[in-house]
Amino acid sequence: MNSNPSEPALRTRWYTQLAFALAAFLGVRPSREVDYRSYDERPLSSETPRTLADELVIRLSALDWLFIGYLLTLLARVAVGDRGPHGLAMGYLGLDLTIFLGILWLTRGGVIASPALSGLVYRLGALLPLLTSFFQLQYILPAASGPAVDADVYAFDLRVFGAEPSEAWDRFVSPRTTEWFSFFYYGYFYLVAVHVLPLLLFGRDSARMRRFSFGFVWLYCVGHVVYTFVPAYGPHAFLASHFHHVLQGGTWWPLVQKTVASVDGSVRTDVFPSLHTAGPSFLALFAFEHRKSGIFRWTWLPTALSATQIILATMFLRWHYAVDIFAGLLLAVSGIYVSRAALWWDSARERAGGPPVWPATPFR
Repeated sequence: MNSNPSEPALRTRWYTQLAFALAAFLGVRPSREVDYRSYDERPLSSETPRTLADELVIRLSALDWLFIGYLLTLLARVAVGDRGPHGLAMGYLGLDLTIFLGILWLTRGGVIASPALSGLVYRLGALLPLLTSFFQLQYILPAASGPAVDADVYAFDLRVFGAEPSEAWDRFVSPRTTEWFSFFYYGYFYLVAVHVLPLLLFGRDSARMRRFSFGFVWLYCVGHVVYTFVPAYGPHAFLASHFHHVLQGGTWWPLVQKTVASVDGSVRTDVFPSLHTAGPSFLALFAFEHRKSGIFRWTWLPTALSATQIILATMFLRWHYAVDIFAGLLLAVSGIYVSRAALWWDSARERAGGPPVWPATPFR
């Protein structure tokens, strides 16, 4: 095997690393600290809203509106698509929206009298629309999307980057390298879980938590909607005949394959943008921005290193095109910025007498 990568391979690798570095320092400034005091000092007004519209604006957080807008957008995309399992997709999304509105009615509407129980119900149900719709993408995407555009995406990569990473790196495929990248690709789920679950159950309602939760959820809501506009299967399917080395491994690669198969990955056109890039990149950017306080002092560097390996793994394992990675990085940076706007909304809402974004639970 030639130990020197070809020029296209080096060029593609350089583009990938540069993109991550640019995104990191575009989204945050090393010398800038986020001052959350103006957001956490929230004197509540004693005035009571007089109209239903006022009540909704004050009671529903930016995150609530994001979820409602997300489900309505997917419903609209499926409604105008009229393709594939159209009826099934409409039924699932309608049920998702009904359940989420029911959760808001029980919690934001004050139907559950116990604040602790209401807080627990809200926190357990807050991410339900995202989780359920993710497992329904094999029905939603065929119904909402047009024909796959893999040929166009592949041509774009060749024209802009000079090479497709999965093709350029095929020569480096071996059981050892496949296991290395499979370990990180599979570890994506644990990286997300260790950041999200403790905050969801035990996190204190603060400006930092509000910003993290809105920014992180934003990535997946936007990503799932964009899937319907840019449907593609990925290099593993479109470029299958271009690869000369078989991906194989003893432990981690079978786990990756099993995970993808569990959500019927063969029919899901969910590669642009790469959420395996957007999620870890957002976590790395957020941790870096807060690296001087709390647990982020120790976690920002391991998170950033893991994010880089996950990004490379998405291409090495042939799931994503290079442009998917750039779209994922851009989405991660957007999450950093839009989460700041969400803070202003929720701070103003609470000053008018609205409830906290994350109500207290028996655990916190």
